[in-house]
Amino acid sequence: MINVLVTGAAGFIGSHVCDHLVNAGYNVIALDDLSGGFEDNVNAKAKFVKGSINDVDLINSLFEQYKFSYVFHLAAYAAEGLSHFIRRFNYNNNLIGSINLINASINTGTVKCFVFTSSIAVYGKNQLPMQEDMTPLPEDPYGISKLSVELDLQSAHEMFGMDFIVFRPHNVYGERQNIGDPYRNVVGIFMNQIMQGKRLTIFGDGMQTRAFSHIDDVAPIIAKSIEMPEAYNEVFNIGADTPYTVKELATIVCDAFDVQENIDYLEARNEVVHAYSNHDKVHKYFGSIIKNISLKQGIDKMVTDAKAKGPRRGEKFKNIEVEKNMPPAWRKLV
Repeated sequence: MINVLVTGAAGFIGSHVCDHLVNAGYNVIALDDLSGGFEDNVNAKAKFVKGSINDVDLINSLFEQYKFSYVFHLAAYAAEGLSHFIRRFNYNNNLIGSINLINASINTGTVKCFVFTSSIAVYGKNQLPMQEDMTPLPEDPYGISKLSVELDLQSAHEMFGMDFIVFRPHNVYGERQNIGDPYRNVVGIFMNQIMQGKRLTIFGDGMQTRAFSHIDDVAPIIAKSIEMPEAYNEVFNIGADTPYTVKELATIVCDAFDVQENIDYLEARNEVVHAYSNHDKVHKYFGSIIKNISLKQGIDKMVTDAKAKGPRRGEKFKNIEVEKNMPPAWRKLV
């Protein structure tokens, strides 16, 4: 059995990656601190370990015990907009925690490839469609932290010869997503609001565009990547090709729930208005396993899952570090 570590394994994308790795015959060690995920998301055939990537002693002991051949690093607090107001938390969890894993991978010497889930947040604004050969110009602390880890992996490869693969997904949605998080994942926020009988909330005029990507067009590729040496030391955008406005998304979600479209438009927040990427490279390397799930198909699948689980109560982030310029809607959360 080949030992594989998956961080963020009780979370949304991580749990799906675990499923594909277990089904492929790998021995998966599933690490998660359950700050945003749920233990029942973890595949029953994986070994679940509750813990944080910031616990250096735990990380080093796991690497020493299991001598991992591959690392899939998906643990992150991916609230891009909120990252402006939780800067220290963002860098501790999304950057320093990642470095703990990279150090352990180098020191153990058994890791053949380190797979990192980054984000198109590294590109910033006004670079459309976003392509891997563009110079990253992140606009927020979340994107800065992700780019920093990418650069560190490149440095580690040059200095120590450790191979890596970087994926830059965007606006991923689907079954098992934490719809109770009020700061991120607009698809889940809309569904949670509908199931609670609330009006949908949109920042600004709703004309922001995103290419919403179903989990089945993302997780299988991430899991399969370690078996494709030609993908080693490459960076890939990954996700859906077709951008939609947030207003169009609201219509599709309301139609899937068969409810009237009722929207409250809130004050616009400081965010990249248009974000979608080119996927020629990932199609070249992984085209045979890309499913190209349409937004309607993906929403219908997620609605079925959301209805079965019911609404979740969202909570205000407890350790806001900077309150200046925070969107009023976030200030009102309790």
